Amino acid sequence: MERFSIPAVGGIIEGELDGTRCILTQTRMKADAQHDNGLIEIPAGKIRAFESIFDTLKREIKEETGLEVVEVQGENATTIYEGNSYKVVNFMPFSCSQNLIGDYPIMVFVFICKVKGELLPFSDEAQNYKWIPIAEVKRIVENSPQSLYPMHVDTLKKYIYSRE
Repeated sequence: MERFSIPAVGGIIEGELDGTRCILTQTRMKADAQHDNGLIEIPAGKIRAFESIFDTLKREIKEETGLEVVEVQGENATTIYEGNSYKVVNFMPFSCSQNLIGDYPIMVFVFICKVKGELLPFSDEAQNYKWIPIAEVKRIVENSPQSLYPMHVDTLKKYIYSRE
């Protein structure tokens, strides 16, 4: 039986803690991918049929963290074409990763965003939310990438090096 990649979206959530630039991470806890549980990740989730990628990003971040997305880098450059019974959004993510081997054929479009609100103590899909300074994220990416969800390793590298 033919299988297809599953489209998903993720967010690198920027913030500041005591004057230090940070990003929000969480510990992965998914019932449908238990072998990845315990890995550090950024919030992400699957895109529903005909759901805007930006609506998905906002929904997933709200569901997983309780936070409201107030800004998505690049969203203002998005265009929409309507014609021939189609409505098509054209967007440019910060990064995109595709899993080529394994049980989970996923492709994740990642955006950089800002949020407001209060973090949940936990959710059904994640726990252990942490604002991690960029320097610490760099240390994790360089010294223990195996502690990160594989779909996010190179995305986080790209983010870190773009901020240096």
